[in-house]
Amino acid sequence: MILTGLVIGALLGIVMQRGRFCVTGMLRDIFLQKSWRTFAALLVVISVHAIGLTALTSAGVISPNYPSFAPLAVIVGGFMFGIGIILAGGCASGTWYRSGEGLVGSWIALAMYALSASAMKTGVLKGFNSGMKQWDTGLTTIPSALGVSPWLFVIVLAAVTGVMVRHFLNREKNTVKPARLNGRPAWKKPLHVYTAGALVGLLGVIAWPLSAATGRNDGLGITTPTANLLNFLVTGADGKLDWGVMLVLGILVGSFIAAKSTGEFRVRVPDATTTVRSIAGGLLMGVGAALAGGCTVGNGMVQTSLFTFQGWIALLFIALGVAVATRIWLKPTVTQPTTGEDGTYSTAQSLDHTVGATAPDDNSIDAAPTAGAPRTSGANVFSGFAAAPAALMVKDPAGAPSKKLTGLGDGYYALDSLGAVCPFPLIEAKDVMQTLQTGEHLVIDFDCTQATEAIPQWAATDGHEVTDFVEKGDASWQITLKKG
Repeated sequence: MILTGLVIGALLGIVMQRGRFCVTGMLRDIFLQKSWRTFAALLVVISVHAIGLTALTSAGVISPNYPSFAPLAVIVGGFMFGIGIILAGGCASGTWYRSGEGLVGSWIALAMYALSASAMKTGVLKGFNSGMKQWDTGLTTIPSALGVSPWLFVIVLAAVTGVMVRHFLNREKNTVKPARLNGRPAWKKPLHVYTAGALVGLLGVIAWPLSAATGRNDGLGITTPTANLLNFLVTGADGKLDWGVMLVLGILVGSFIAAKSTGEFRVRVPDATTTVRSIAGGLLMGVGAALAGGCTVGNGMVQTSLFTFQGWIALLFIALGVAVATRIWLKPTVTQPTTGEDGTYSTAQSLDHTVGATAPDDNSIDAAPTAGAPRTSGANVFSGFAAAPAALMVKDPAGAPSKKLTGLGDGYYALDSLGAVCPFPLIEAKDVMQTLQTGEHLVIDFDCTQATEAIPQWAATDGHEVTDFVEKGDASWQITLKKG
């Protein structure tokens, strides 16, 4: 029966990978993009979950054990987890499914997450974990504390979610649609984030009775299963190999199948900075989730749908942790453009003529100077243009000079974001676009799967025209934007 966990996990991995379903991004966008659009997808998950789990509970099919609210552990743990997921570049479920896409940084974060969660639950940090939970209020669910039916909360939540989803769908309908990859068959196109949210919620409802049938009275969960997997690998204890472990392994398998079949799998090795952040983020995620009693799945999707104090307060402090970490590590530093004597700005004036232009390599931009012109190799591009004498100096989110932006001539500029994980391709694009004049073109090379949605969505919202969007190879894309 525990193999049903593998099946549900595989389906979950496919849906999350095809829907670019990232709770980290949903929370991060509130503070970075000032947008609640994707957060509404999380509310879709919670609403579908809430309807299904409340119905199953009312029918006597499942009997959830509601956790008692331990304020100190939940608040501190949630905040730590929020910081960790920004550093790691993804939440617990996101780290699992991105590992299936071939991101080595996610592999590293996942290993650290498993290590620290295991240490908190059964290892050297178990005493610390227990001590932090000594302050226990005895409160379980919000409806029981208020003496009302949980269906009241289900109805209100579903109504609020419906209003938000309708608002954002109407906005999408009445604005320029984001560009899609040229020549990509329909079956390879990503799921809409709200469709993915509904499917994740539905799988969560199905998961609970299947899990309960094996003796694990719980639904979707990532932290404890991840810790149990590590314990099983180290000790060989059969009791650790349960339905939850099958679930997380299934997410990895499903994500790999989805990514491989759509040309989005490629092993991508992170740079030193990303590696350090992945290590730190993974460790914080494991400690934080163990303290808070769950991650963005266990707390943010399941416990919120049960309307427990733990679930909603943990989600709030995860969001606050995301807000702080976003401000510290993801705040773009816009380069001030060079201005002429008349106060006007020319992109060419910001070229640093003391730095020689680098020769194109295999990752060079394949851009044409005019719309509809044939696409050529990087070498031919530079022979076709009067190559700019140097790279445009911009600053990365850490404030260090970057030479990623290269002038191609004739109002075209190439931005190399290969190797940058979400949300850095978008941050770099937004930062650089501010230095260009209206009508100039930015050609971006990137290999972050989530950016295939994020960059076109931003371009449509901010009024930049996508003149070309192509897939260059496995997990490698190029998009050309004309500044509006």
